[in-house]
Amino acid sequence: MRDQHADSGGAQPPADVQRPLRIALLSYRSKAHSGGQGIYIRHLSRELAALGHDVEVISGPPYPPLDAGPRLTMVPSLDLYREPDPFRVPRPSEFRSAIDVYEFLSMCTGAFPEPLTFSMRARRLLSKRPPEQQPDIIHDNQTLGYGMVLMEKQGLPVVATIHHPITVDKSLELASANLRRKFMIHRWYSFLRMQRRVAQRMPEILTVSESSGVDIAASFGVDHGRITVVPLGVEHDVFVPPTAPRVPGRIVTTASADVPLKGLVPLLEALAKLRTERDVHLIVVGSLREGGATEETLERLDLHDAVEFRSDVAEPDLVELFGSAQVAVVPSLYEGFSLPAVEIMACATPLVATNAGALPEVVGPDGEAALRVEPGDPQALAVAIGQILDDDELAARLGTTGRKRVIENYTWSVVAARTADWYRRCIAERAAAAAALTPPARTKKTKT
Repeated sequence: MRDQHADSGGAQPPADVQRPLRIALLSYRSKAHSGGQGIYIRHLSRELAALGHDVEVISGPPYPPLDAGPRLTMVPSLDLYREPDPFRVPRPSEFRSAIDVYEFLSMCTGAFPEPLTFSMRARRLLSKRPPEQQPDIIHDNQTLGYGMVLMEKQGLPVVATIHHPITVDKSLELASANLRRKFMIHRWYSFLRMQRRVAQRMPEILTVSESSGVDIAASFGVDHGRITVVPLGVEHDVFVPPTAPRVPGRIVTTASADVPLKGLVPLLEALAKLRTERDVHLIVVGSLREGGATEETLERLDLHDAVEFRSDVAEPDLVELFGSAQVAVVPSLYEGFSLPAVEIMACATPLVATNAGALPEVVGPDGEAALRVEPGDPQALAVAIGQILDDDELAARLGTTGRKRVIENYTWSVVAARTADWYRRCIAERAAAAAALTPPARTKKTKT
């Protein structure tokens, strides 16, 4: 596994490689703050454009709100999971290709077809372009559909980011499901077999932490030598410490999806323990899934009056919310990186995080920028949160150190520079491999 920060300190590429690159960023769904993938696309595309590169974001719906610099190419789909009518039945006039028909039929059988169908649409789009309009690099953002393999076979320069292998999400959901639910989970995650095969065919893979790199190699059977680590970033001039006093007793967490992976149930159990001694309340940035484990836990512990869910939170409101909390918690059972942890630290908000996945890498040693606990342990969560609530000096120190850690390690400008260096290395290695396969030109012998 390679660290791109270390790689970028070597010899400089030839002068002709230093020209601005034509970059295509592919993402099958990219709505900001519906998950880390949308945030990644928005900020990476902006900072790559700021470096002078020609950046095109090719995305399926929901589309990303891009900043100035990159341009958006929309790849329409049937958008079968859109709000407020997910799992909808499209009108007959909406079906325009065999891909549309497959997408709908797969949804009807409980599968999730978007990674495959987006990859096929993106491949069709790029294949129609003349050679002079092709990108220098096609960077897939965790789609890992068969369309990427077809692009590679056509000679198009495809690489991929894998934030973490979704096999982890599947395993955690299966662990808490009944028999009927397990069948539905297996069907929903049937795209993982495809993603594993495609990951093995990708010449280079970027990931966001050493922990994710180890998991990708193990889960997807990818050679460690083809994996490069570039951590994610945060808008450190947007996510800033608060100017208003923090709200007493307010605890904040995020959950882009109400799934076991995010550890909401252990946090709610910790909240119930804390409420026996303190006046505390929890705000969850995310939405509550009807009939899920979180709703059942709220009922069981009688916590409805102590927990508030806020979905579709705009960025300025998110910054204000993080800054208003006495404590923020990332209770995840697994994280490939955790952008919320970095955003929280940037707001100088005292943080409690679990030791799951990449979180120890992100937040650093226990007690420096955050208090760390074992995942799935409500008692440990309650103790750590209580420590911060009861110790103003500890809270202030954690907040200050967390902000400093972000400034030193996690900014989007640094992420973009390291990613661009990775692109250039991938392009150079591809050219060298092609040259090695090209037989030397024969010279004609002259008669004497």
